[in-house]
Amino acid sequence: MSDSKKELLEHEPKIKIDIPKMSYPDGSKEVKEVIKVMKEKPVPEDIMSRHDKDSDQVLFDIVDAPHPTNTSISIITKTGDISDPSVSNDLVSSEPDVIFHLAAIVSGQAEQEFDLGWNINAKGSWGLFEAIRHKGKNYCPRVVFTSSIAVFGAPFPDQIPDNFFTTPLTSYGAQKAISELLLADYSRKGMIDGISIRLPTICVRPGKPNLAASGFFSGIIREPLNGKEAILPVSTDVRHWHATPRSAAGFLVHAAEIDTAKLNNRITLNMPGLSVTVQEQIEALERVAGSDVVKLIKHQSDPVIEKIVSGWARDFETKRSLDLGFKAENNFDEIIKIYIEDDLDK
Repeated sequence: MSDSKKELLEHEPKIKIDIPKMSYPDGSKEVKEVIKVMKEKPVPEDIMSRHDKDSDQVLFDIVDAPHPTNTSISIITKTGDISDPSVSNDLVSSEPDVIFHLAAIVSGQAEQEFDLGWNINAKGSWGLFEAIRHKGKNYCPRVVFTSSIAVFGAPFPDQIPDNFFTTPLTSYGAQKAISELLLADYSRKGMIDGISIRLPTICVRPGKPNLAASGFFSGIIREPLNGKEAILPVSTDVRHWHATPRSAAGFLVHAAEIDTAKLNNRITLNMPGLSVTVQEQIEALERVAGSDVVKLIKHQSDPVIEKIVSGWARDFETKRSLDLGFKAENNFDEIIKIYIEDDLDK
């Protein structure tokens, strides 16, 4: 953490964490993952000693969020539309020290509903950053923005290096890329202490299917494990980049704690993950759960999904994030077992 950030933390003793809208079908489970990691890896004492340890955490969503249970952390839930500037003004009115900004509509919906995508994913970010800026010079929170590998578009190498340029081929990817640049500029100006983390596709997502174009990567594992048929809309030779919800929670907490001075103004990081084909996913599922479960996967080509997925990156180098201490899974069997352990039948 930078010296300027430490000085600001000393300015008023409190620690509050706002977690804007989750883009998962059951965001409460993702919040529980973050809380679980926070409990296992608490905020460092040098920060907590300057804060009221009983201060509230704020969970914000566009719908009423189920209140996380089994935690000693005091949590307030709020609802609203992140594209409304007054909502962002309200969220930052208490001057939270750390803001996890996950507010977004998912890729497939952003592609189908152009205006909604830009209003939520791009203007929503800008409105949040503006609300922070207008709080004044004595306020500079850590903002952890969850970006996406959708900022990259074909053509690209088989493995994308850390310094590869962004050429998104979807509206969602463009909206995420613009939000990255906005956060970088507000951080350069000293208005925000920001870091953008480009998440792999999160797999296996808990809950029900949503409108994410990448949703089938989870669906072909989650649905069969729950005794339900799953539709596979692409070829089995499609390769993609994955990490679990458990890893995603770890990314968020680590990004909140990291010394951003180590980023040398390059505040956007590709998160580590695992590159596998759909066929390798299916083979891992068979090893873990058996052939009868795999028989529930039915191939049904979807040209729209195929076109979107064809423009996505397949593998990443991620040396910078690994060197900075971010971690993910080593094989897809592990990813399936983590879903079974954390979310199956819950």
